[in-house]
Amino acid sequence: MSQPPMCEVRWVTLPPPTLVHVCDLTIEAGEVRTLGSVRHGMRRIIPIDGGTVSGPRIKGRIAGPGADWQTILSDDVADLDARYQIETDDGALIELVDRGVRRGPPDVLRRLAAGDAVEPADYYMRGAIRMETGDDRYRWVNGTLFVGTGARRPSGVVISVYEIT
Repeated sequence: MSQPPMCEVRWVTLPPPTLVHVCDLTIEAGEVRTLGSVRHGMRRIIPIDGGTVSGPRIKGRIAGPGADWQTILSDDVADLDARYQIETDDGALIELVDRGVRRGPPDVLRRLAAGDAVEPADYYMRGAIRMETGDDRYRWVNGTLFVGTGARRPSGVVISVYEIT
């Protein structure tokens, strides 16, 4: 696989970012609560009830409380705003904020809304993730940007989290 081209700026050459796998999140979602039509679309709140975190850099569980505050826009794009905590296997607490987008063909989005299992390749679900902690063992997350690629499942969501280096 070839490397992407370098970006050349007048005085410096910038290397493209790379992604390093940090962990996978399996998120258990609660019952969807619909607020109704708000300024920019249909607002839904999905409680985050728990889950697991497994990976090379972070392992643990999803600890409550948490929720995904979604706005379904007029073009059926879902604006995702999820906030929850990770409790690591060694006792650290890490806050996670995931601002993302989910979009796809109308028939695929209808199947997702109905709770059907849909192949992740059939739609787009990505997020920009920030993490924060006061625990020295994981302080590196405070100054790091992450991206996630996700999939909706009938019982929740799965997300693979990558550090942008």
